[in-house]
Amino acid sequence: MSVPLRAVQLNEANAFLKKYPEVLYVDLLIADMNGVVRGKRIERTSLHKVYEKGINLPASLFALDINGSTVESTGLGLDIGDSDRICFPIPNTLSIEPWQKRPTAQLLMTMHELEGQPFFADPREVLRQVVSKFDDMGLTICAAFELEFYLIDQDNVNGRPQSPRSPVSGKRPISTQVYLIDDLDEYVDCLQDILEGAKEQGIPADAIVKESAPAQFEVNLHHVNDPIKACDYAVLLKRLVKNIAYDHEMDTTFMAKPYPGQAGNGLHVHISILDKEGNNIFASEDPEQNAALRHAIGGVLETLPAQMAFLCPNVNSYRRFGAQFYVPNSPSWGIDNRTVAVRVPTGSADAVRIEHRVAGADANPYLLMASVLAGIHHGLTNEIEPGAPVEGNSYEQNEQSLPNNLRDALRELADSEVLSRYIDPMYIDVFVACKESELAEFENSISDLEYNWYLHTV
Repeated sequence: MSVPLRAVQLNEANAFLKKYPEVLYVDLLIADMNGVVRGKRIERTSLHKVYEKGINLPASLFALDINGSTVESTGLGLDIGDSDRICFPIPNTLSIEPWQKRPTAQLLMTMHELEGQPFFADPREVLRQVVSKFDDMGLTICAAFELEFYLIDQDNVNGRPQSPRSPVSGKRPISTQVYLIDDLDEYVDCLQDILEGAKEQGIPADAIVKESAPAQFEVNLHHVNDPIKACDYAVLLKRLVKNIAYDHEMDTTFMAKPYPGQAGNGLHVHISILDKEGNNIFASEDPEQNAALRHAIGGVLETLPAQMAFLCPNVNSYRRFGAQFYVPNSPSWGIDNRTVAVRVPTGSADAVRIEHRVAGADANPYLLMASVLAGIHHGLTNEIEPGAPVEGNSYEQNEQSLPNNLRDALRELADSEVLSRYIDPMYIDVFVACKESELAEFENSISDLEYNWYLHTV
């Protein structure tokens, strides 16, 4: 980290501590492979030291499975002595945690080698490497996420989630009621605190809508001209939502499919690209006639099977898919069509963009963004045509062809020559090793359904 940059960041710390003299602690946060936030809590008096020298955390932080255990087959654990790397603050991410009873702030970090270069296995660095290819072309990526989640009761039933009782009516919601304003009113205090907390933290959340299942909601983030920052916001928003819900004696889940027979939680991303003059290269009165848009979509669709492990990284992720839940299961695109994988929303010509609709809310935003942008860049540079857009119901016109389970998705990723040109093959190996370890543990377990079916019948 250069001396001028360090001085600027120290000024940032000084200004923050002066503005918030009541702050006692600062949480230093870094998102792991699964998008789970980990890190350290320090006293406010140590904040300047963090800006000056960083903090040490083990490289194995990026080799943790979903349960927080190191996957040794990644080579980032005992093979390297579980050695430390150094983490530095990310500028402009120092903010208040509005849910804390003891005044506490938070600060996002990113990992580096001890010599200073970015650490290859930090998902934020994985994304930065892909974004740099657009920088080389003089292009700026504009991006925004839509994040779905369920409010759930703090008490489960036999290990299964249930909807929380409404603070207004005392009843548990049981119907779909998509876009119903009354359902927003049922949980208005919690939902409004989420929006106000986001504003306090500088997270550009501009709307909450009722989604397609009981106590399911979606938060829309406003677009920003920095895809890495857009992912930072998504990571911090998840943490905010969880903690605000706790304050209201509720819990949340971003699990891809928490309830059989109900909609899963998605993570849609909207992307447009600006040229050196700030013009949207996808802008068009007739999107089908825009070559850059077509080629970008063509690249995304061609690489979509290889993206799947990043978009749907868990065993449960693949339970989301089904026509009745608007989760696309084939490489398809269309104009203002919610049955396809890549939707081009209609509206003003200047606002034409790509909406990627496949990923679940359990995806790591940095890895999701990196894989989608890799597809876009591949399409732009190779002028890949996407074929005709789908009109009408895509599920009736296209057979399921995307991987429908984690094992097949990992094979597609490991074998992808295209993604390996954008994402360090060493990182792909680490990711695949972690997920294969989780998959093996899952497959070695015996479910209640197996006992019910087979224990006394075969």
